[in-house]
Amino acid sequence: MVSSTCELCHGSCFGNRGTLNPTDRNMPNLTFHVDNLKCGGCANSIRKRLSQLPSIGTVIVDPEASSVTVTHDGALTHEEVAAVLMDLGYPETGTGGFAQKAKSYISCAVGRFQGED
Repeated sequence: MVSSTCELCHGSCFGNRGTLNPTDRNMPNLTFHVDNLKCGGCANSIRKRLSQLPSIGTVIVDPEASSVTVTHDGALTHEEVAAVLMDLGYPETGTGGFAQKAKSYISCAVGRFQGED
């Protein structure tokens, strides 16, 4: 697990929120503050989906802070990741509506059912 001194997220990615691969430390990163992120099921769905993107290195999800941080190879834009998060039901804070909230319940249930990797 990542220690509380993680250089990527300034110390907030401890516990089961994610791990920082040492080879990803020099990669660019994007951080999102999202709505509807409440638990480990939500976090698991987000991690699994974002990890499928070819440009992604590490995905760190912090339900307590409602934040998602990804490292990437530089070929990914903020908008591309935000669109995936929106599609899962976790829009950037203040940008979603009822449809995203409903989607987040489904994503959460799937994440709880699939469990951790």
